[in-house]
Amino acid sequence: MDFQKSQQSNTAADSIGEILYPLALLMDELKHDDVSNRVQAMQRLDTIAIALGPERARNELLPFLFEVAHDDEDEVFAVLAQQLNGSFIPFIGGEEYATFLLPTLEFLSAIEEPVVRDKAIASLNDIADHLSLTQLNNEFLIVINNLATADWFSSRVSSCGLFKSVISRVDINTRKELLYLYLKLIKDDTPMVRRAAATQLPSIITSLEELELNSEKHLDSDKYASTEPSNNNDWSLLFQTFKSLVNDDQDSVKFLSVDVMIAIIKLFNAVRNDKSHNDQLLEDFLKLANDQSWRVRYMISEKFSSIVEYFNKSDLNDKILNKFIALLKDHEAEVRKSISKQIPDFSKLIEQKNVIDKIIPQAEELITDQNELVRSALASKIAGLAPILGEKPTSEYLLNIFLEMLNDEFPEVRLNIISNLTTVNNVIGINLLSKALLPAITELAKDKQWRVRLAIIEYIPLLSKQLGIEFFNKVLSGLCMSWLWDSVYTIREAAVLNLKRLAEVFGDKWAKEEIIDKILNNEILNDYKKENPDLFPDLAGNGDLTNNEDSEIIDGSNIENVNNSIMNNFIYRITCLFSLISLVDVVEDDSIITNEILSYLNRLSNDSVPNIKFNVAKGYKKVAFRLLKLEKEESDTPEENVSNEEEDELLEVKALKDDKYITKLTSEEEKAKVYSVINEKILPFLANLSEDKDIDVQFFAKKSTNEIQVGLDKVGISS
Repeated sequence: MDFQKSQQSNTAADSIGEILYPLALLMDELKHDDVSNRVQAMQRLDTIAIALGPERARNELLPFLFEVAHDDEDEVFAVLAQQLNGSFIPFIGGEEYATFLLPTLEFLSAIEEPVVRDKAIASLNDIADHLSLTQLNNEFLIVINNLATADWFSSRVSSCGLFKSVISRVDINTRKELLYLYLKLIKDDTPMVRRAAATQLPSIITSLEELELNSEKHLDSDKYASTEPSNNNDWSLLFQTFKSLVNDDQDSVKFLSVDVMIAIIKLFNAVRNDKSHNDQLLEDFLKLANDQSWRVRYMISEKFSSIVEYFNKSDLNDKILNKFIALLKDHEAEVRKSISKQIPDFSKLIEQKNVIDKIIPQAEELITDQNELVRSALASKIAGLAPILGEKPTSEYLLNIFLEMLNDEFPEVRLNIISNLTTVNNVIGINLLSKALLPAITELAKDKQWRVRLAIIEYIPLLSKQLGIEFFNKVLSGLCMSWLWDSVYTIREAAVLNLKRLAEVFGDKWAKEEIIDKILNNEILNDYKKENPDLFPDLAGNGDLTNNEDSEIIDGSNIENVNNSIMNNFIYRITCLFSLISLVDVVEDDSIITNEILSYLNRLSNDSVPNIKFNVAKGYKKVAFRLLKLEKEESDTPEENVSNEEEDELLEVKALKDDKYITKLTSEEEKAKVYSVINEKILPFLANLSEDKDIDVQFFAKKSTNEIQVGLDKVGISS
């Protein structure tokens, strides 16, 4: 009998231990000396809450967390504030118990550390969405009032972030009280509170948009006390708050009124279709644009077009235009920089005559501005005037501006002009653009800044497509070839890609005559010598290397006959190699690939430099797949992770086997012909490379061999 009682006692003790264990564990971990351990413990609150169950989470866990919030580090507080959001509500029994989370978050909202306050406010706003109207009125509004009327500024700062969650859900009388309370915060003695109130005011105005009759948002009557739009009383209070910001003596507060103005203008004009307040708003706008503080003028300049788009045409072409010109002449460079970016957007709103007579003359002054950032900002946007002005005015007024800015000493200015030439081309056409700007573009192709050269390269395919093949061969062909020998690798890489794109534009015939034949016949070596004269002091003095007996440099057999470094010869050969390999994807004539490109790869397979040989090996695979006309099918199935114990080569080959490919080879005759080329002109050379003394060459040769074999299997060709 005693034994049974003892056993029952032990069982009950174990049960109690199991019940108490999660909370006890959390308490122990939160007492750890290392703050990182306490942070990790706080990150597991959801797990602890699940283990405790909803009732114990409400009655034991939350009171304990309230105590923790009074005595720990900010790092722990931040995690606690983040954890107690709307997603924590199910762990304490659902939405009817959501208000149990409010006391802890209210306390955290009053802490001095901004990160903690921000996370607490975010969680409170999240919880507010889950509250019923009764919970909102009886408990959440009390939290707002407590924070907004607290003595310490941090509480009042936090309260500003909570109004947006409730302002549109409460009844009209409560809304009026909340707006009065917010007006007090806007007029608070502490600049930090006024700044927070100004920052949050646009989101409050946006929340009130929900109540407008033409709002796209469907309102749930269970969540909203009234679905009536804001009345004149509300807007009178909001205008008072806005006026208070405009007249604030702190520029750090005043410049925030610009975003408030945008929210008000948008609401009345775009949502309510009410323009009755525009005259007053225009007056406030002009006042801010004239403000002594450059920060306020900067904010106006930054969002100029967004503000003025709702004003009438008469004001746009008069008062507002004059203010725009004044800002373009502002003595502060940051203001001129920001307003310069507004030129195209503002020009859409005014008469073309005013753009030509007033905006463009001021833009012409800005192209010689002492501040390079102002000129760069202008260059990034000035091309946007072309569609607005049309062909004739663009050629008459803008081309000269482009020319001057293309010659600017600051590379960013030149880069911005080049990057936006497509916009101008769409308006005036490539012929006029090329005649006016081509000399400057040609000069920029040799610019000292490699990013400028890169921008020119990227623009060349579009330019060439418009100019035509004859004009390109005459004017730009040599320029494109010269980039292959640039001292910067990124430029050489872009030049190779450029040749590929040009081949797509001009076709196989051009690619063979202008690129492939010149490489195979060493004609391109003349360009290399012109770009690197110091590397060829012992070659023919007439500059023609085509007939020189040392032209065999291309395959590396007579490197000793040339007084230059191995590296520079290597750069020449590998650039030619990359150029030809890049053409494999775009050349449609198989005979060009088999007779020209493949022959060149075979010549370089005996090169002395391993880097060239393993790139040749990779090129063989690309040529083989091109001849097999293999195209990978798109698959929605996610790729599976393969064991890391396998070698990289095996991984890639396995992935290739698993991928689905289709081939355009239809007849057995075609397949036999392709197999003959692969078997005679590719696989034997890969076999030789597989036995190379360099391990990297061996690796890529074997890898290509295996992949080609997989490709043959997918086409249905057995070796």
